[in-house]
Amino acid sequence: MPKSKDPSDSSAGEQRRLQMVDIARLAGVSVSTVSRALNGSELVNAETRQRVAELARSLNYSINFGARNLRLQENKTVAVVVPYDAKSRQHISDPFFLSIVGSIADALTDRGYDMLLSRVDAERLDLASHWFDSGKAIGVVLIGQWRHHDQLNDMAARKLPLVVWGGEMPQQLYCSVGGDNVLGGTLAARHLLQLGRRRIAFVGDANLPEVWLRRQGYAQALREAGLDVDPALELAAPFEPGVATEVLREFCSAQRGFDGVVCCSDVLALLTIQALRAVGRSVPGDVAVTGYDDMPLAAYCDPPLTTVHQPVAEAGAELVEALLGQLRGERAGPRTMPVYLTLRESAPKA
Repeated sequence: MPKSKDPSDSSAGEQRRLQMVDIARLAGVSVSTVSRALNGSELVNAETRQRVAELARSLNYSINFGARNLRLQENKTVAVVVPYDAKSRQHISDPFFLSIVGSIADALTDRGYDMLLSRVDAERLDLASHWFDSGKAIGVVLIGQWRHHDQLNDMAARKLPLVVWGGEMPQQLYCSVGGDNVLGGTLAARHLLQLGRRRIAFVGDANLPEVWLRRQGYAQALREAGLDVDPALELAAPFEPGVATEVLREFCSAQRGFDGVVCCSDVLALLTIQALRAVGRSVPGDVAVTGYDDMPLAAYCDPPLTTVHQPVAEAGAELVEALLGQLRGERAGPRTMPVYLTLRESAPKA
């Protein structure tokens, strides 16, 4: 006997059809063009695809391909999205990006899933939802919160299966996995203070959530030592080396009174050491320097870098498990992973 059709499926299908008609009318295109655009067809130009996707999001439209594929166990693809800053154009070849993407790829492979690697403008993090909306991926792992915590909350409110590498923020709706950024900033600054350094600079853009949390830890350590945070010693350097190099050289030329630096990435720390040497200052003799991430390169630079170790090798499994938990219907809360300080010659043990 043929299986009877579920009336709820018909109702949902009719609702989606009506929404497609609305999208077509608002976009000034045909329903068939809307269908192609939402499926990512190259037959529709990029501008039209983006306009249709934005209208679909405004109507809370979601193609049911993802749900259908999950039921049939056909789709085993997770979108891993690395945002980029349009101004600095931080490359995906950045050591941190390479390490964490590799960790995620390993975790997905171990569990029998495929990875779709993509990039979006950091000002439009919401575009990452395209891969789920089009049915090409069952969920999204986003590397970094950047400056649009609100867009991430909007995606979570839509019930998009989403996990973000980053720090836990106030009023957060989405699931984040990340290192303990406040503790990391505290450990780095506290160690420099223990070395007797008292004029400690902070290098990193605190408009970014993870950096903001690291700055909180840095400020906390200074307050514990009875010191005030000096805004003149804070440099909002971007992570991209090509842009950061020049601003660091200008900073090191203009500010000669500091004797320690907390940097928010290993790459920024290496560039800081170069900038200090360019103005005749030695590391760690004149200025002790700490990095962040503990990438493999940190052990081999000159001098080897004292840095906050992030659990990048374990992060892939945590991110993937958090996403798969959402797909199983589990509540996705933030996960904060431990960090610790790796001591080397750029800021040696006291």
